[in-house]
Amino acid sequence: MAKSPSKSATAKTGVPRINIGISEKDRAAIAQGLSRLLADTYTLYLTTHNFHWNVTGPMFNSLHAMFMEQYTELWNAVDPVAERIRSLGHHAPGSYAEFGKLTSLADVPTTPPAALEMVRILVEGHEAVARTARELFPLADKASDEPTADLLTQRLTVHEQTAWMLRSLLEA
Repeated sequence: MAKSPSKSATAKTGVPRINIGISEKDRAAIAQGLSRLLADTYTLYLTTHNFHWNVTGPMFNSLHAMFMEQYTELWNAVDPVAERIRSLGHHAPGSYAEFGKLTSLADVPTTPPAALEMVRILVEGHEAVARTARELFPLADKASDEPTADLLTQRLTVHEQTAWMLRSLLEA
């Protein structure tokens, strides 16, 4: 027969306290870093989708298709980041206002830029998201938070590779 949690292991709400081997302080700091990563990822998703809709010029077909692949990948990335925040016992941000406060990415111009300027903006966006993920990695490592470290490694791989592929379009 399984033991019920002791009163000291249960919060006042009757919900068991989180005891996954990571201190509350570290879980809060990691969740805050993941919230920044989520905001950056969502902002880059929105920018990429905007560019998919609004790209013009001789590279339209290739960029339109490439941007669709990229925004789809970004869309699929936001859920695992948000769910990791929840697994750590914190609420995931989910409003434009919260994302606007947390993101390190600049908003895009209201008038769509030229195609190669879109590419340049996306290079900068992917590099910024990679920096956000990389800044959090030492804290996750120090706290022995392997799931977060694994998630960060996956995101770094995607953003660095995508930045390289986009940057290649800008080389003359």
